[in-house]
Amino acid sequence: MKRLLIDGIGPFFAREGRRRVNWSKVPFADFEPRGRFDAARFARVRPDFRRFAHTAASMGFNGITLDDIAHLSEQPGQSDAVRALVRSYREAYTPLFDDAAEAGLEVFLTADVLSTPADDPVPPTPDDALAAIGRAAEDLLDRFPPVAGFILRLGECDGRDVRGVFRSRLALRTPEQARRVIEGLLPVFARRGRRLIVRTWTVGAHRLGDLQWNRDTYDAVFGGLDSPHLVVSMKFGESDFFRFLPLNNLFFRGPHAKIVELQARREYEGSGMYPSFVGWDYERYLRELAAAPNVVGAWVWAQTGGWSIFRNRTFLDGSSVWNEINVAVTARLVRDGASVEDAVERYGRERWGAAAVPRLLRLLRLSDEVVKELLYIEPFARRRLFFRRVRVPPLLSVYWDQILVNHALRKLMRCWVEDPEALPRQDRASLAKIREMRALAEQIGLPAGDLDFQYDTFEILAAARDYYFGPYGPAIRNRLQSLAQAYRRRHRIRYTVRMDFSPFHFPRRRLRRVLSLWVRDRHNYRLLDRLLTIRIVSLLSPVWFLARRPGLARLTRRRAMGLDAVLR
Repeated sequence: MKRLLIDGIGPFFAREGRRRVNWSKVPFADFEPRGRFDAARFARVRPDFRRFAHTAASMGFNGITLDDIAHLSEQPGQSDAVRALVRSYREAYTPLFDDAAEAGLEVFLTADVLSTPADDPVPPTPDDALAAIGRAAEDLLDRFPPVAGFILRLGECDGRDVRGVFRSRLALRTPEQARRVIEGLLPVFARRGRRLIVRTWTVGAHRLGDLQWNRDTYDAVFGGLDSPHLVVSMKFGESDFFRFLPLNNLFFRGPHAKIVELQARREYEGSGMYPSFVGWDYERYLRELAAAPNVVGAWVWAQTGGWSIFRNRTFLDGSSVWNEINVAVTARLVRDGASVEDAVERYGRERWGAAAVPRLLRLLRLSDEVVKELLYIEPFARRRLFFRRVRVPPLLSVYWDQILVNHALRKLMRCWVEDPEALPRQDRASLAKIREMRALAEQIGLPAGDLDFQYDTFEILAAARDYYFGPYGPAIRNRLQSLAQAYRRRHRIRYTVRMDFSPFHFPRRRLRRVLSLWVRDRHNYRLLDRLLTIRIVSLLSPVWFLARRPGLARLTRRRAMGLDAVLR
């Protein structure tokens, strides 16, 4: 694969802090208090960026992605204050572009479709998006030679918590609108010999919301667009960066150049607070992609993704060695076509010496097993379920830095997991594996304390598993509460454990019937979906009832775009 991109947002985040952070985008609000650019604060970015860029280049990366186009592009109608802010960002980003070029990295600028001043009350249209991004391309691609292209996200916009002068909004709602914008932009990039990378990632909103997995929507957007300046970027599965997902079949569709998106800082698996090794999963995906036409590279996310309190910054101060191992191994898998064993051996030998390699391989193998056995509920995770335009995530009870334990999830899991009796027996064996991992970490010289944190976290998950699938009574409730209290005392930075044992007054037999109406087990839409679950959203009020459960409310209303986006 020719292109090996890495996200470059890590240097933009503060080194310390305890507040929950949106890791999906550069925190621009930190650099623009009261709408004015804070040059002193931004000056802290460059040393970290240089270090990050040169480290990435030494691992074989040849491109780096940076947020974002809106903060570098002057547009008609902007106020004098916004124009001044944009010019300040341009001046501040110029040395970063130079540093990337010095390290041998091409720069790709990201954009949502479309970002506008946050105080603009007028919703943007597809024509607005085409005009604004076209103007930005004509300006920025000429002004900054290291910028090799743009990366457009079509189907998601800023989370509700994003603050700052600019805010992105969904300007495209249909495949036809997306196609028209892409067609209009391609000549701008073709004239300059640059690349327009278009992401298929969507979160289910509007008719474009199934672009991530629906071949008909994919063909409506990309069919016949065979420009050498167009690259399609896709996550490896039909959902977000989860385990137990088959490779996205759209990699085998159409003649377009494609890149695969892979995540090293696992946003749903601890964000580097404990080992969550992805090597064997990614090796399998890459082996399958060898049969796909025109897969030209990969985009490895070393930092981007999710909302969490966990603060490590890959390859920088306070980094996580577990994230670094994922990045290094993934890079070698993509760049060299190496096996996991060869990639781990080379990296382990360089960092800890040849004697550590067998222990490191064993630790990483156990890490892979433990995450799949305890963080996920495998019988549920392997089910291929679709709700409206989205694939149901394989992980529901743990989301970002939240562990959810409540009767609603208990009933859902008992509807979807047919043979729960074997699960508690597996839990005890999995916890023993973490003890072995800790001993191996000590022998290698890796942070053994991370395994203590993982054990305490996963002990709660094991107890939650007993709660989901065993008999309910005071014993399991008291056990969970006791574990959670000890966990809070022991760990300052930790998952938030949200427990609610109040009854969920919805009989399981009735819930199964409702789920059979809402959720399907295949790609294709049923007539029921087209008439009921997609069009008559008001009949889905029980979804809102679930969302009002304690612990789920914040997750569904205050993070990302909110649950209502999925119901549009």
